[in-house]
Amino acid sequence: MSTDPHPQDDLLRRLLGPAGPELTCDQCFEQLDHYVELELEHDVERADELIPGMRAHLVGCQACEEEHASLRALVQRGG
Repeated sequence: MSTDPHPQDDLLRRLLGPAGPELTCDQCFEQLDHYVELELEHDVERADELIPGMRAHLVGCQACEEEHASLRALVQRGG
């Protein structure tokens, strides 16, 4: 059971897509290593500035977000 009082808002955001630029899955895959390095070296805001559209894509694409989370965890473990 979801604790979100307005789960339809998340669904609507996903259906409508981002207000700004968004990468494709191919572009995301090409930039993901660099994006994770930037997140860990600086912060999410700086990574978003340097690779516009990545965050919007990750929010809207579950497959790429899972890849991002896995890669980030791997890099943080030093593996």
